[in-house]
Amino acid sequence: MSTDTKKLEGGEQNMPLRRFPQTLYLIDHITNSSRYAGTVSRQGALYSVPLEQFKRAFKTSQKHIEKEWAALATSANDHISKLDLDRLKSKEGEKPTREDALKVVDGLLGRFTTLKKKIQESKDEEELYAKRSRIRLEHLDELLSLPSQESAGFTRWSKTQLDRILVDYMLREGCFESAKNLAKEAGIQASFLQLVDVELFEQSKMIEDALERRSCVECLQWCKENNSALKKMKSNLEFNLRIQEYVELVRVQKSAEAIAYLRKHLAPASDIHLKEVQVAAALLAFEPDTLCGRYKTMFDESRWDQLIIQFRAENCILNTLTTQPTLHTVLQAGMAALKTPMCYQAENQNVKCPICIGHVYGALAEKLPNAHHVNSCLVCRISGEIMNEDNLPMALPNGYVYSQKALEEMALKHDGIVTCPRTGSQFHFIQARKAFAI
Repeated sequence: MSTDTKKLEGGEQNMPLRRFPQTLYLIDHITNSSRYAGTVSRQGALYSVPLEQFKRAFKTSQKHIEKEWAALATSANDHISKLDLDRLKSKEGEKPTREDALKVVDGLLGRFTTLKKKIQESKDEEELYAKRSRIRLEHLDELLSLPSQESAGFTRWSKTQLDRILVDYMLREGCFESAKNLAKEAGIQASFLQLVDVELFEQSKMIEDALERRSCVECLQWCKENNSALKKMKSNLEFNLRIQEYVELVRVQKSAEAIAYLRKHLAPASDIHLKEVQVAAALLAFEPDTLCGRYKTMFDESRWDQLIIQFRAENCILNTLTTQPTLHTVLQAGMAALKTPMCYQAENQNVKCPICIGHVYGALAEKLPNAHHVNSCLVCRISGEIMNEDNLPMALPNGYVYSQKALEEMALKHDGIVTCPRTGSQFHFIQARKAFAI
């Protein structure tokens, strides 16, 4: 693969990757390595987000430069034609003024300066995403180079990863100051901020806040900036935003403006959304407090919440972000290894099992599959510890079994008396017998 160009998937234009030689090497290294495969497989968004941002920034700047360059060429040709005409006039006795020629040159120079500034801004933006990609892939490469999970390097890497996951969760929840404070107080190196997409979530939060204020302007601008990508996704977000703006005009009974808006923004989409446009047109005949089902839902304020949910989902797809926080993913991965049918039976819950805490982890693990255990193990209901040859299972006269250590500790505190936590029955410790599982 050339370090200068790489064919984008889906037949898109070639993109320069002159700043990505290390990136390409690290991607190959990560792909071919089987060590820590499970951990790496969950980090897809970590390195794909800046690469997607780089692609989008490059294509946007390319379109702008091509458009500006074409305008410059047209303007230059017009001015050259004008100068040629002035020469003809000079032969006929009319002299072109020096000021006219200077104005032509100054105008072209100004446009070239603006274009140069735009090219520099695009270059800086692309270098930012390239640097971010390199730092993130080096973060994963550091994991792959560690000899074992017992090494000090793995502990350090895991701490950084945990902080990154927590910051990612805070950013998704809109807690930006808390996320920044965590990054600072954790004593993380400056490059840590390159491991999280702060500005991406800030933009998303700004648009969501605008939608909560009943404003579609910011989200429509976002749709315009990402128009080509949204079309490939066959997104109807922009149409839904236009419908909502139209509904708000009808709600405040601005009929003339609503009709003009319908003709300008909704009618052109009738070839795809004919039924929705027809319903929107008929909405003019109804009051906001109508009881007619179809039109009542059009005036429902919950449509704004649906727009926020749709924007959030499509923003994640567009930027290759996971739809749920990484924190939820890693928690669910761990809980799936602990969950058993007993976790949701009050009489069989374990005091040390996080899944048994129903209102916290239990709710998050409710839809997860139960862990697959080839060999069963006995867990003491009193202490939450596993019963084995070093902590023998002891059966009380009522048939319930607890660990030897837990019963001994209870007997020492109560003059040799042990109490069954299930039935409340009391026995002398010497009445307990060793239990054997077959």
